[in-house]
Amino acid sequence: MRPPICAICDKRFAPNEGGLVYFKKRESDKKWYKRAKEEYIIGHPPNAEWFCEDHYVKAKEYENLPLHEALEKLRREFK
Repeated sequence: MRPPICAICDKRFAPNEGGLVYFKKRESDKKWYKRAKEEYIIGHPPNAEWFCEDHYVKAKEYENLPLHEALEKLRREFK
């Protein structure tokens, strides 16, 4: 798992000052989870990103989207 660094502003923060958001899995994400389970791989999930307290709530609104789509929307909103 990567350390908590906001995907929008690159701010480092304590886990209680933001959170990890899991977005809708793409086919490639599903393959990663299957492989991780079969091979006992531990790592940062490809459909998850950290967000600081300034961006976490808005990011949660987009968790029904794949990560790349959610990040596009969030970056436009927080320009």
